[in-house]
Amino acid sequence: MEIKKNPKADLEKRKLTFVLIGLTTILAALFVAFEWTTSNVVKHDNAGLADVLFEEEIIPPTVQEATPPPPPPPAPVIEEILTIVDDEKEIEQVEIQTYEDDQNKAQEIIAMPAPAEEDEVTNEIFTVVEDMPMFPGGESALLSYIGKSVKYPVIAQENGIQGRVIVSFVVEKDGSVADATVVRGVDPSLDKEALRVVNSMPKWTPGKQRGKPVRVKYTLPVTFRLQ
Repeated sequence: MEIKKNPKADLEKRKLTFVLIGLTTILAALFVAFEWTTSNVVKHDNAGLADVLFEEEIIPPTVQEATPPPPPPPAPVIEEILTIVDDEKEIEQVEIQTYEDDQNKAQEIIAMPAPAEEDEVTNEIFTVVEDMPMFPGGESALLSYIGKSVKYPVIAQENGIQGRVIVSFVVEKDGSVADATVVRGVDPSLDKEALRVVNSMPKWTPGKQRGKPVRVKYTLPVTFRLQ
């Protein structure tokens, strides 16, 4: 007898569907199991505990009490010893001499030495002083005097010699000119003429230091120029 299968009872056609349903059921069960385990985990925050433990471990610093300095030692007690003398015992008389008793000594006056006067200014030659010496009429008068007094040597003119001769001299306390020398010369004839002009100058107003006339060294250029 041949067995006939009902097409509706054929399970082979629905095998894939059953497999998918089974996989879906397993995944859903796993998902529920994971959610269940994570929800039961309780997180404990240990930060507060750590703060409490840290606060408990802090030990307050010990403050050393300042000890007062020891009191100063007591001052030594000086005992006054009194010597009792009998009334009948004679006491030697001691004479005390004072300046009041000695009229001569009391009237003595110690004479203070008079202040020494300031030493007079020596003959030192200064180069710079408070008040420098001045030619009568000032610098313009000095240049005019040199221009009028200089006589150009003939020998220097014939040889075409010209230049500037530097002459140094000392203005004395009375204003006179002394010790004229050539510091830088050009030609013997020109140097000689420059010295002659300087030595023939009238008296200057002398230089002063602290209000007193002093000797001052002065330097003067004398120019020789051919026209």
